[in-house]
Amino acid sequence: MRTDAEHCSFVLLADFDIDRGAQLTYQFPQPLGTDEGLLANLMLPDGAERQPEDWTIFFLNQTPLNTIAPVLALDTPGVRTSRIEEDEDGNPELLYVLNLVRTKLDKTVRRGAIVKAMAICTRHSFIEIFKPVLLMALDDYFSDPSQDCLARLFDAVNSMDISHAPRLSRYEKLIMRTSERKDLFIEKYENLMRPRVPEQTQSRGNVHRNSDSIGSHSSFEEGIMMRAREDKGKGKENGTAKGPGSSTTSLQQPGQPSPSEGEFSLDGSAVWVESGVDQSPHLPSSMGNAHPGTGNHNTASSGRGRKSTDASSTSSIRARREDAATPAPNVAPPLLKDTHFFPAVIDYNDHQLPIRLPIYTFPEEVGDYSLIQLIQTFSSPSTSILGPQHPHLHTSGNQTHPVMVLFNALVTEKRIIFLGHHRPAGQVSSYVLSACALGSGCGIALRGFIRRAFPYANLTNREEWESIPGYIAGVTNPIFESSGSWDLLCDIETGRMVVSKDIHTNCPPSAIGVAPVQLVMRSGTLKAEGSVGSEDDFVRPSKELNPVQKAELLGKVETTDNLFMDDILSAISLHYGESHVRARFTEYASRFVRLAARYEEEVLGLDTAIGFPTAAYSEGLGGEPKLGSGLCFSDEAVGARELAANASRIEAWRRTQSYELWKHDFNKLRENSPIQGVDVSHQLWRLRHAKRMPDNEVELIMRTLAETVQAYDPVTELLSLLPPHHQGLLPLSFGLFHQQEAIRDLTVVILNEFRTYPVGVQFLQSLNHFQRYSYVRQAHALESRIHREQNTLMIPATYMARTPSNRSESSLTGS
Repeated sequence: MRTDAEHCSFVLLADFDIDRGAQLTYQFPQPLGTDEGLLANLMLPDGAERQPEDWTIFFLNQTPLNTIAPVLALDTPGVRTSRIEEDEDGNPELLYVLNLVRTKLDKTVRRGAIVKAMAICTRHSFIEIFKPVLLMALDDYFSDPSQDCLARLFDAVNSMDISHAPRLSRYEKLIMRTSERKDLFIEKYENLMRPRVPEQTQSRGNVHRNSDSIGSHSSFEEGIMMRAREDKGKGKENGTAKGPGSSTTSLQQPGQPSPSEGEFSLDGSAVWVESGVDQSPHLPSSMGNAHPGTGNHNTASSGRGRKSTDASSTSSIRARREDAATPAPNVAPPLLKDTHFFPAVIDYNDHQLPIRLPIYTFPEEVGDYSLIQLIQTFSSPSTSILGPQHPHLHTSGNQTHPVMVLFNALVTEKRIIFLGHHRPAGQVSSYVLSACALGSGCGIALRGFIRRAFPYANLTNREEWESIPGYIAGVTNPIFESSGSWDLLCDIETGRMVVSKDIHTNCPPSAIGVAPVQLVMRSGTLKAEGSVGSEDDFVRPSKELNPVQKAELLGKVETTDNLFMDDILSAISLHYGESHVRARFTEYASRFVRLAARYEEEVLGLDTAIGFPTAAYSEGLGGEPKLGSGLCFSDEAVGARELAANASRIEAWRRTQSYELWKHDFNKLRENSPIQGVDVSHQLWRLRHAKRMPDNEVELIMRTLAETVQAYDPVTELLSLLPPHHQGLLPLSFGLFHQQEAIRDLTVVILNEFRTYPVGVQFLQSLNHFQRYSYVRQAHALESRIHREQNTLMIPATYMARTPSNRSESSLTGS
């Protein structure tokens, strides 16, 4: 998200004249310097007169024909500039255009209707936020058709203040995308939500304190304590704390009973245990801790009749209700209902329009697209795939799912058209934007799709977009179906897909360079992780197989893609949300990239530059043990067959611009990654799925994580790979129950580092009661042992150095 640039670069107005056709009437604040006829026809799509209202989206600065060249140089001080800037690849920065076209019936005009369109050109990809103000502006223009309407819209949009909007890192965005918590990273909204305390309130000594929180009935109402681990030896003197969003409020509040060892407050981090003792409602709801043995009973219980042990206890609920009835004057208004969005306001014509800016999006995500809609359209019983089969597209033969055909066409840069005859242009545009998100893994894995996307295209700019290799275009005119200048046509009205009859001529199948049987025979670098004898369950090709047996074996197409699509369709039928589906396709695209890296090593014999090198865990005979890296398979034979099934589309992807962009992005990510020298995804896969894992490997994984994850950025990177739909911290929590004490201690060290930050506290709260109790008990025991056996514990020296030597056992419970 860019907060230093203008929100609106241009405002355009187009009219339809019965004699002259589409005309660009106004360009504010200056002419764009591009073809006005082209812009007018994009703003007034075919069939616009049949729709009372329609939204369309198109981009500028994609090609030489639609690159803007402003006539005036507005570089004077105090005047906003519309000069062209470049992205990190040296290309002109894209301008996203949101266009609203409206038809009003009027019998006094020759055609019986008035058709006008107004558009906003912006550098923000979340263009959907401008729809309310654009609706009002076009209404005003119909009432008073003058350039002043455009000027008011331009000024109103650019006056929107998002200077306090959080700017999340890549890994913070990944965490937020997969979480449904509405208070995630709320500490980043500190400036926005800090309460204003009236002087008279301060003088009276109101019971509500002015703190970094927003009060007892704020977004903390789910019981998240924004606490950082404090230096116990120095915290009472200087009150300092480390980490983003850390609080300097002391753990024990005046007049409150001290926490006991049985409850173990974890420095106020709200990691709860179920001790079987009734909880007290006396602790302030901003703390959320419940102390046993105080004689007060908690009437809240879970669905199974247990006493509530999380932060949403009776005491918290009661305090919130009381505060809601008598709001304190120092509590900020509840502006922030969901931290996934930044609340802003556009002041247009004395109307305060509330705006919700998504702060977790990536540049390849444009508008309010829907992967669920795309999948359902091309997964209906009436969906059919016509035309010849092609190895780049049909990775599972004639059983390839239509959505997988579309994904393959996207990553291999085939020319794709979405046809919506008699459909609104805005609906066609949404399918194009959804397809870009599908192929790019929602902009997280790959990129370059938006650059070759034309959400709405017509005959006027046909020469322009058809000249782009691998274009993705949305059209409403059926004439494009008969033109034959496409490789895959997707009809959104019927759900059918058509592969061009000339696909083999236009896109020759890749020459793999290694015979398929050799590809399958090549031994993997990693050992099989299946159960004993699992490799014998698969017939492996060998030189003794006759040609008929080889053909029969290779004809058994890997169905991983179809199993994945079955899982996605099942999730949709069970009403899983859009965020879940997006996360699954992000993982799918990321795994495709890791599979391609493995393919380059296994088949081509290259030192891959698009992924971690494939290596197994090594005991390090005569040297240091070394962790593994690269993509893992549950079974070596299954992995070899999957490489064979994906060989064609991987070879095709390696010749695309998307491949080159990913190579650049991966090297940049690896260089700037907070966790250096470790393939964390590989280690987590081993913890989740490995069936025969040496204790030494488990210890090395935990020790490596404990040594590297000792700051906020490494914590967020690790947590981004532990999403809730994969059981969150479950892979790490296995270490709490390991037979070796050293591994248990290292696991506690890692979880203690999570506890230092609010986001880590929220992940810890997702542990089940058994895991929480085990962690709390072992964390208390470890802290006690640090005090007694500081020089003999098998935990990282860096962790010991950060632990005060005078830390006492009583400091753990706050007593």
